[in-house]
Amino acid sequence: MKRMILVTSPPGCGKTRLSKRLATELSHVVYLDKDTLIPLSKQIFAVAGEPYNRSSPFFKAHIRNYEYEVILALGFEALNYDDTVLINAPFSREVRDPAYMQALKTKLEDLGAKLVVIWIVTDPEVCHQRMIKRNSDRDTWKLANWDEYIAGIDFSIPDTLGDPETSENLLLYYNSTDEMADASLARILPLLDNQ
Repeated sequence: MKRMILVTSPPGCGKTRLSKRLATELSHVVYLDKDTLIPLSKQIFAVAGEPYNRSSPFFKAHIRNYEYEVILALGFEALNYDDTVLINAPFSREVRDPAYMQALKTKLEDLGAKLVVIWIVTDPEVCHQRMIKRNSDRDTWKLANWDEYIAGIDFSIPDTLGDPETSENLLLYYNSTDEMADASLARILPLLDNQ
């Protein structure tokens, strides 16, 4: 059966590393990263005369949702040509919205596909240190205003898709240490291979 895998979490939790590992391990995967859209988004900031801040009200009002709309549209189209689409994006608001997730599942069912969400569980301070280390301009405001930024981020496991212990739609990947990450990958890979 076709499927769309969403690798989700707050920024800095390890989505890209996990997504690339999964894309290498699984067969027939189209890998999409929402960060690929950043150059286009930067141009919108520039044309609008707004400072580049992906946590700003301007970003949330005029860019954020369109990035998700585009990456999902690319994913839906890719399912016409291959069995698995893996999208690397936070989906932090979306995974907590039951109506949004149900609409996504329905859209995928219409395409003959199922939805699988992987939520990355990581200690917030580990994310902080990773952001410092990666030294990306998309994190400049976050790092300069860490207390304000982190107060608005929900690291809890989303319950929209049910209990991760019993639901095949929500898989947890623990990633505060390399050992936890390796153990989580070893646990979830067979689950994905059997779907």
